[in-house]
Amino acid sequence: MSPFEIGMLVCFGISWPISILKLLRAKSSEGKSMTFAIVVVAGYFCGMFHKLFYNLDPVIFLYVLNTLMIMLDLLLTIKYRQKKHK
Repeated sequence: MSPFEIGMLVCFGISWPISILKLLRAKSSEGKSMTFAIVVVAGYFCGMFHKLFYNLDPVIFLYVLNTLMIMLDLLLTIKYRQKKHK
C-alpha cells in the first residue's frame, strides 16, 4: 500500500462530490466531458483489477468509492443532457 497512491485517490475523491453538487445545483451538464469521465472510470477499473489480481489491500475501497461517485456524476450528466434535448 503506497501513501502516494492513497493521496492520489483521496485528491481525486474530493473532486467528485464537488462535481456532483455543482451538477445538482446547476441542473445542467454544460461543459462536462463524458469522454473524460469514461477514461477516468476505465483508469479506476484498471487500478481495481491490479489490486484484485496482484496486490489486494484496503486501498481498493478508495477505487470502488471513487468509481461509484464518478458513475453517479456520469448518470446525472446523461440525465441533464436528455432534459436539455427534450
